[in-house]
Amino acid sequence: MYSGSIPDVASNDSPSKMTAFQAIAKPRAGDLAQPIMAGVLASLVGYASSFTLVLGGLAHMGASAAEAASGLFAMCLALGLLNTIVTWRTRVPLSFAWTTPGAAFLLTLQPIEGGFPAVTGAFVMVAVLVLACGFIRPLARAVAAIPGPIAAAMLAGVLLELCLAPVQAVGDVPWLALPVLAAWVIGLKFARRYAVPLAVLAAAAALGVSSSLPAGALVASWPSLQWVTPVFGVEALVKIALPLFVITMASQNLTGLAVMRANGFEVDAAPPFILTGLASGVVALFGGLTINLAAITAALMAGPESHPDPARRWVASVASGVSYLLLALVATLAAAFIAAAPPILIEAVAGLALLPSLVAALSGALAAEDLRLPAVVTFVTTASGITLLGIGGAFWGLVAGIALMLVLRKWRG
Repeated sequence: MYSGSIPDVASNDSPSKMTAFQAIAKPRAGDLAQPIMAGVLASLVGYASSFTLVLGGLAHMGASAAEAASGLFAMCLALGLLNTIVTWRTRVPLSFAWTTPGAAFLLTLQPIEGGFPAVTGAFVMVAVLVLACGFIRPLARAVAAIPGPIAAAMLAGVLLELCLAPVQAVGDVPWLALPVLAAWVIGLKFARRYAVPLAVLAAAAALGVSSSLPAGALVASWPSLQWVTPVFGVEALVKIALPLFVITMASQNLTGLAVMRANGFEVDAAPPFILTGLASGVVALFGGLTINLAAITAALMAGPESHPDPARRWVASVASGVSYLLLALVATLAAAFIAAAPPILIEAVAGLALLPSLVAALSGALAAEDLRLPAVVTFVTTASGITLLGIGGAFWGLVAGIALMLVLRKWRG
């Protein structure tokens, strides 16, 4: 989710701070427990809070149950390897995640010509654009120049429809939705971090009691990778790739860099962009969504909650990576759960998970008084779901907001 101003991704003017490829002191054995617990918690909460959204988005765009499970499996493997190897080498708590806002964006789209292979082609194009940002600094600066309130407003418009799903689910399947909402509220009251995982457990329990799960669905099978040959086209580029690229960069990558810098770790943007671009390209060929820098879970692993000593916090990211490698083994079971559930229930759980992101996005959109009107125009245009020239509302919302901002001569670069 987007919060605060967008950092200058090309800045390297603080050599005195810790860099992404600078070794920091090795931890003592007695220092390991706290950051390990923080890393395991971050991975479990991040996975449980958004796997329904990711699988639902892939299925909505035409992925079969096997392809969706393959995509989740590939993403978990990529996150496990990136979090473990990169952090072990750098001794910096740099953490990676999949694009949760991007998965939400997929759920707002209509299927495109070419089916899931065309969607996979769009994922590959996003990977190429992210990779280009790592090699071409002006491109990264151009993305970073999108004003924060405009980017936040576009994200809020994308999230709005999904955040309405919990209320709609109460009307459609109250016997399933009400227990999920109750679990979520109880979690918010007594254990805020576990509110969404509790909602997921409640949804699974409600499905089990209502006999909606098919026989054998709870028997986990060994996950496998399914190759998806990408198909490239203009429709996939303008409808999926370009908006998904902007959403991923503005709400995840740039925010992730800001989180790291706020905790005292000066990270050069180029290496993470190159790594996430390469990883995204590989997982896309197996049905996976874009990989990016973590934002929310990064705050847990790079902040004081992980360890009072910044030099010990990198252990949390390694523990998170190991946890993702283990979570990869339940990808098929997770896909079976999604396939058995009514779509509105999955959207309801996803909407509950995205409510904090919507709050943050709306706050960011309205933070700057002189940009509020362009931000609101961006928000309503994106939320309208309008399609012009075959291009969806997210792109036109960004165009409308920036155009109005330029007309009002409030460009802030």
